Amino acid sequence: MSTYLNQAKAVSNFMGVLSKENPKIAEGFGTMHKAVTEDNALTFKQKELIALGIAISIRCEGCIASHVKSALKAGAVKEEIVETIGVSVVMGGGPSVVYGEKAYAAMKEMM
Repeated sequence: MSTYLNQAKAVSNFMGVLSKENPKIAEGFGTMHKAVTEDNALTFKQKELIALGIAISIRCEGCIASHVKSALKAGAVKEEIVETIGVSVVMGGGPSVVYGEKAYAAMKEMM
């Protein structure tokens, strides 16, 4: 098993530990995670690629391992992951609040 597979497994295992040690936190996170990852306007695969981009931008190795694994399981291919990495490289330093407001304003204007 590779280092990243071990990291992904460790994250998953810790969620099991957390659910025993602090069930309310784990349950809340699990409920939120389930609601967010259901297919709606975006597919689960698209959401995993987004999560991977965020994980790269915030430099979370365990998150990277977990979301690469989930993205691949959801059917992501090499080219999609490479593009996700590219987007993350471009956006990694952008202040989310300022650019989130700009994206919201653009959406409203174009609707």
